[in-house]
Amino acid sequence: MTDPGRSKRRRRVDGELSRERILDAASEIATERGYEGTSIALVSAKCELPASSIYWHFKNKDDLIAAVIERSFASWLNAWQVPDEGTARERVQGLAMQIAKALLESPDFIRLGLMLALERRPIEARARAMFIQARTQAAATLTQTLSELTPGLTETQMRQLVTYAIAGADGLFISNEVDDGAVDLIELFDLHANALYSTALRLLAENAGR
Repeated sequence: MTDPGRSKRRRRVDGELSRERILDAASEIATERGYEGTSIALVSAKCELPASSIYWHFKNKDDLIAAVIERSFASWLNAWQVPDEGTARERVQGLAMQIAKALLESPDFIRLGLMLALERRPIEARARAMFIQARTQAAATLTQTLSELTPGLTETQMRQLVTYAIAGADGLFISNEVDDGAVDLIELFDLHANALYSTALRLLAENAGR
């Protein structure tokens, strides 16, 4: 006799594997062709699953791309753990190194997200919203980290530093994409972290001198 529980577990596992295959295919195609060039038909051909399977997991292309961004961000978010050891500067550097490595390993979040954010097209509402929400969460985490490591900054100064940090990271990632990986992202993120921390110290010194 067939074990109903076992059959149910098998269907769940098969469904999860199919979903991952679909996301892998969508990620690869979107990276090569952009949002506009990605279609359910292309994803179906790439993952070798029928379109009906894709629509079983995702409502439409926007829903699918949003899931790609969400999965990649989950991997990236794991890097946002401030090292416990070292000086404040070393801990900021360590955080930057972890983020840089995560971007190299899971670039879909930032690559697709920046593309959607810049295009500002309403049909990508959910995917774009997913990216904006993720960046807001990252900014909040960085704000908390800098508040703990460099106490005494004003709210305006903190907002400027966080904006500078994220904008700089975006620029370094784009440079790496434009130069086809020729940029040493790890080294430049280390430089960026040092510049960020030095700026924070300068602002603190200015505050103390007032």
